[in-house]
This record gives sequence, C-alpha cells and structure tokens, in this order.
Amino acid sequence: MRNLRTVYEQDSGKGAATIDTSARTQIPLSVLDYLLTAQFAIAWAGEGGEESRLDWWRTDLQSEFGGEDLFRRLLPHTWEWAIFQSVREAARRRDADLRGHAHDAEEIISLFYLGFDVDERVDDRLADLKRRQVTPTIALPGLKEIVSESWNPEQFVEWLEGHHPAEFTNVPAGRRLKGKQPDSLELTVSNLISAFNPLSDSYPLPHYRRSS
Repeated sequence: MRNLRTVYEQDSGKGAATIDTSARTQIPLSVLDYLLTAQFAIAWAGEGGEESRLDWWRTDLQSEFGGEDLFRRLLPHTWEWAIFQSVREAARRRDADLRGHAHDAEEIISLFYLGFDVDERVDDRLADLKRRQVTPTIALPGLKEIVSESWNPEQFVEWLEGHHPAEFTNVPAGRRLKGKQPDSLELTVSNLISAFNPLSDSYPLPHYRRSS
C-alpha cells in the first residue's frame, strides 16, 4: 500500500470562489492534504458502533444504518463530507480530553493538535475542498486506500507501517515519541501516524512535546 500523498460542497455555495490557502501560508497544499487525510483515516478507524472498528470513540457515523443514513437524508449533496467531518471532530475531542489531563497540555503536539497556526490552515484547506463538487476520496486520493466498506485491521496496520518508523515510550499521557519534533510538518505527521502501531484498546495519543 502506498504512503499517503497526493466537499462536502456547500449546499448553497456552488460556484463560490475557493480559498487560496497557498497564498497565506508556506505549507504546501500537498502536505495539508496529507495531514487531513491522516486525520480522516485515524478518525474513521477509531469508530465503534455497528461497524466495530477500534472503538476509541462511541460514534457510528460511517455505517449504512447509522450516521450514513441520517446524513444522506439531511445533506443529500454533501453527506460524505459531513460524515468525515463529524467523526474527525469526535477524534479531536478525545485527543483534547487526553491532552487536557496532562500537566503541560499546551506542550503536547499530536495528530489532532499541531498548534494554532497549522490547525487553522488545515481547517481552511478543508473549507476549500468542501467547495468542490467531488467526494472526499476524489479530493484526497490517499483516503480511498485506507477507508473501505469493511473493516480490515491487517490492512490498516499495513498502512501505519508504511510510514516513517518512529520510536516512542509509554507515559501517562500516551505514546511519547522519542527525540525532538522534526522541523518538517510532513515528517512530523508521518511519525505520529507510525506511532499508532501497534493498535491498542484505547486511543494511544501519539505525541511530541515541544520541549523535547
């Protein structure tokens, strides 16, 4: 399986101008897409409910008779984006809850908390993609390799293993990656993805600390 690389279209915004993210930041759009795809993939894998994946958050959004049925009826043109956004939010809340229990929570860098600047830019990129009349797996091609109709943990682990290997140590907050956080956002994201392996019964919170 290849490593990740390189709309919810607005119901009332077809043809609206897209946000030129590249003009506001030095982060390449391909790296923002890489991060967004990773967040969607981890959020999807962490769901429980009817599909019974990793059960890190008690949501059942990406199943035929769960969230999919609801969003198809409420947002017939944008339901696929709505599902991914909603499960991503569930993952972000769980991530924030675990970070909040650490005495130095603001020093923790995780897949769902990379600092205000990066988090704002990936949200802007998502808003841009949502304006396009394509599905998430077309806008983010790497997502199609991970998210499937049936849960295959071996395939998911294969995807995790396809990233830059990262060593970590278990601490009360979660899996703390060894060494200093790379200057490269792309490598930071790759290392964080890798540290989700091996799979665990609860969300493992792979993270760096700014002071490392």
